[in-house]
Amino acid sequence: KNSVIIGPRVKIKKNVRIASNVQILGDTIIDENVKVNSFTHIEDSTIGKNCKLGPFCRIRPLSIIKDDVHLGNFVEIKKSTINKKSKINHLSYVGDSFVGVKSNIGAGTITCNYDGKNKHITKIGDNCFIGSNTAIIAPITIGNSSLIAAGTVVTKDVPNNHIASSRTRQKNVKK
Repeated sequence: KNSVIIGPRVKIKKNVRIASNVQILGDTIIDENVKVNSFTHIEDSTIGKNCKLGPFCRIRPLSIIKDDVHLGNFVEIKKSTINKKSKINHLSYVGDSFVGVKSNIGAGTITCNYDGKNKHITKIGDNCFIGSNTAIIAPITIGNSSLIAAGTVVTKDVPNNHIASSRTRQKNVKK
């Protein structure tokens, strides 16, 4: 049935596979060898070669997704650049951000880019590993080859080649 919607200004290059229930709108460009899985929504963005998107992925306006990127299920990207070979596999929000080459953003990670008045920028370097359930409070810069421990709330810049962790110790108290 007619479950795919492709707007009149969309440009799609060769060998792109689009699954059911997909919307591609506005001034969107999709390069070669891209797989767009079901229930993905892309608007006014650029998608590089060899990317895999979705299912249930939302790419909002002014996003640039470079070559060989994987954006998985329930990932939302807004006004951000995701560089080559980076992965954001599931359940994450990345807004007003720059993600470097070969970085991995763990499940449940969010960039906290809005303070109630202004939008702020998050910069994540090359070869970074962001653990699951991480909140990155912008404006912030995470240096190249850094690791953010799962469950961390990042409130300060992280230099290159560092590990950041802000978890408190677990206490078990008898009822």
